[in-house]
Amino acid sequence: MSKIIKTRSGKSMEPAISVVIPLMNEEGSLEELFGKIANVLKRMQTSYEIVFIDDGSTDSSFDILKELHQEFPSNVKVIRFRRNYGKAAALMAGFKSAQGNVIVTMDADLQDDPEEIPQLVEMLGKECDLVSGWKKRRQDSFLYTLPSKAANFITGWLTGLHIHDLNCGLKAYKKEVAVDLKIYGDLYRYIPVLVHLMGFKVSEKPVQHYPRKYGQSKYTIGKFHRGFLDLLTILYTAKYSRRPLHLFGLWGLLSLFIGSVIDGWLILGRIFGETSLSNRPLFMIGFLFVIIGIQFISIGLLGEMISRSERNEQTYTVREELR
Repeated sequence: MSKIIKTRSGKSMEPAISVVIPLMNEEGSLEELFGKIANVLKRMQTSYEIVFIDDGSTDSSFDILKELHQEFPSNVKVIRFRRNYGKAAALMAGFKSAQGNVIVTMDADLQDDPEEIPQLVEMLGKECDLVSGWKKRRQDSFLYTLPSKAANFITGWLTGLHIHDLNCGLKAYKKEVAVDLKIYGDLYRYIPVLVHLMGFKVSEKPVQHYPRKYGQSKYTIGKFHRGFLDLLTILYTAKYSRRPLHLFGLWGLLSLFIGSVIDGWLILGRIFGETSLSNRPLFMIGFLFVIIGIQFISIGLLGEMISRSERNEQTYTVREELR
């Protein structure tokens, strides 16, 4: 089995590939998964590390990972959370720990095929910073596949990134992509979109997908309803997080204009004696539009104040720098 390359001084060099695997309660698959990944990377004749992130497992997953680390200390890293924090937190911890120039992510349930890794890595280059797997023949119930297809279509229409499978766990990243990526909650489902909006190049590759061999799926139908809200979060933070007044102010001015026109027209009618305002519900509707408009503009201004106080953070990614 290939080991981390040593320098003349005896110190380990950074591995060429880091495989990041978040997991929870996958005791049945871990040894088989490690063996398959190790065999593939050995054939690639490259230095590597496999980073397992135990996201609060309650079975013997950590004990198995501990044994793998003891047997292959140069190739296996293990991060153990105190409790279940979710896949986004696990991926972020894995990205932070990974040392490879290329980072591959995959699930621990053996539904992803490690044999896909060489081709995913090969696709990375000048024209591609992230390669996302496409489970073209997905081995899941239609209760999962139909909502997923609908979500992929809607997301492509709203964001301009037209790929078939946003949520495939099997992906290959250039290191700079993973370093710049910030995800939380359920935003890991939209990693290709986030990377696309950051200015990186995203591609996809059809990959094999197998039925689950051990354990139970962590996904439930109840999670799908959160997807649309997560998409709104991405669209808002990508376009308006640094200029919230442009969003809220637009709707505020529109509402204020409609309310002012309605009430202005009714007030002019009252001045010229054509009608009274006491029996005109339309006047209250116009007044309501005015209030809503003022509130929207106020929210935008407050957002600008909050955003301005945080603008010392870097809000861009650098593709190249010459010094």
